[in-house]
Amino acid sequence: MSSELYERTAKATISTYTYALYLPLISTNLLLCAMWHVVDLQGVQAMQFSGRVVIVTGAASARGIGFATALAFAGEGARVAIVDIDEQGANRAAARLGGDHLGVGCDVSNPVACKDTVARVVSTFGRIDILVNNAGIVSSDRLHALTHEHARQTMDVNAGGTIAMTLAARASLIEARGTIVNVASVAAQRGGGIFGGAHYAASKAAILGFTKACARELAPLGVRVNAVSPSMVDTDIFGGALSEDQRAAVLATIPLGRLARADEIANAILFLASDRSSYITGATLDVNGGSHMH
Repeated sequence: MSSELYERTAKATISTYTYALYLPLISTNLLLCAMWHVVDLQGVQAMQFSGRVVIVTGAASARGIGFATALAFAGEGARVAIVDIDEQGANRAAARLGGDHLGVGCDVSNPVACKDTVARVVSTFGRIDILVNNAGIVSSDRLHALTHEHARQTMDVNAGGTIAMTLAARASLIEARGTIVNVASVAAQRGGGIFGGAHYAASKAAILGFTKACARELAPLGVRVNAVSPSMVDTDIFGGALSEDQRAAVLATIPLGRLARADEIANAILFLASDRSSYITGATLDVNGGSHMH
């Protein structure tokens, strides 16, 4: 073998050995880079509402649907305005979220108060991307005991509040090409229930009709409008209202065998507010454990 050929062979052998020696390290680094990108992408997905501003009404109660929804949005990167008739409670709830959030006292049945609330949110955050109309009152009065005053109050808060907040936020939502999620009830679909009297069912049915009409009108303007329709949820609003026998009777009508958790309703709301439901509008998402199938 000539000295030149020997030298080439030696260099090739050394290069091959060196490549083989460092290949595991190179592969490990590539794998780590790939894993970092996956983690990074997961982080982006986990913050799907980053930069967005959300109003959630009726969200002061720590065990309610509203606060669970506000907490979920905050966890996904949104700035949240908690709106509640209990101003101190709204401020405390916003503080529990931590970070850059806002508590606002507002009686949603008052259209002027709703306009002032929207103005404050826009002044604070600069925009509104998502409106969750959750504020409401529940009433089990049957017709023989129902007064016109009580019926009107229920309609004013449940249906009227949803309408008033939507009208107040309409321009901001159009500008942001945002979304609205209204919280109705299975009582609207089945004609009352354990707690829902006729007036309560009517107020929630009005929300479903309003949702569809708004979806039709606002779709060309880039705003989607949907509703969730929960059955009974394990929240403070039902605390102590059921005896053990009544609770057992209720659970017997639910195929999943339990009451809903507030966070399960919140998850449905976040889905309808997210880009993952970008081709859904005018819909009602049932979250009832199978208690009402239609």
